[in-house]
Amino acid sequence: MTRNEINDLKGYAYIRNKVAHTGITPSLREVGAVIGYKSPRSVQLMLERLKKRGVLSYSQGIIRLSLKKRPSLSEKTVDVPLVGSVACGLPSLAEQDPEAVIPISTKIARPGHKYFLLRAIGSSMNRAGITDGDLVLIRQQSSADPGDKVVALINDEATIKFFYPHGNFVVLRPKSTEKIYQPIVLSNELIIQGVVVTALPPDIY
Repeated sequence: MTRNEINDLKGYAYIRNKVAHTGITPSLREVGAVIGYKSPRSVQLMLERLKKRGVLSYSQGIIRLSLKKRPSLSEKTVDVPLVGSVACGLPSLAEQDPEAVIPISTKIARPGHKYFLLRAIGSSMNRAGITDGDLVLIRQQSSADPGDKVVALINDEATIKFFYPHGNFVVLRPKSTEKIYQPIVLSNELIIQGVVVTALPPDIY
């Protein structure tokens, strides 16, 4: 979640609790004091964002809560399997037997897709935010858009690279501080296992 999203939920929770316990909506100054906003304008912008989400109305300094739509104030998770390792250098076999199952927030692993985790090996993607040992969250899919970071299958081995299709062939590009890593040129029949969502710290597991 972004800082604005966190502050929006915090502000909404305070307003809702204030109304529930006193029947009175708090002032902009009160809301700002709870969130840490010093400027009334920052509170107004937060209220406008909440208004767009349909959870309240705000006009002429008056806040009214919507009884029909309320944002979730709690985190929900989905279990994502850690299935092995993947190379950020030379391709390394991605094992399919889960080493662990790790709960990931549905705000990161959004519903409607399947996900898996791989442990990165090597440094060919360290300038793309993926360093040796990181756990990489992958959204399982067989296609990708140009510029996506993909898990591609080469000779039954998996590697993470940037995906750039060019007609009848595909270029998988590294992004590293080390010049030894070079692009890989493959046919457009390349098998994609998924698209990188984010890299997580290696000490999670």
